[in-house]
Amino acid sequence: MAGFQDEAGAFRALADPTRRQILEDLRGGELAAGEIASRFPISAPSISRHLGVLKSAGLVTERRDGNRILYTLVADRLATCVGRFLSTVCPEQIVLRHSRRPAAENEES
Repeated sequence: MAGFQDEAGAFRALADPTRRQILEDLRGGELAAGEIASRFPISAPSISRHLGVLKSAGLVTERRDGNRILYTLVADRLATCVGRFLSTVCPEQIVLRHSRRPAAENEES
């Protein structure tokens, strides 16, 4: 049941478009909280709350660098939660993904 609870937190975090955009922005690497906040038309405290939700869900990590807080995407956590959910709901997707991969590799050759 703990895995389900963990995944539920991740999906709650993904429910908000601002948080999804933050995750997309972090795809390129670590960003300072101020830099993240400057990308949105909402207040810095609101972005801070969104970052807190993402951190609580284990989707981002933070580290301090002087007076800045830097955030990093935890991509494997996101992939694990979504993958586990999909394998439960759509187990054929795993089969399809594995069966498509060799075909794509053959096309590249």
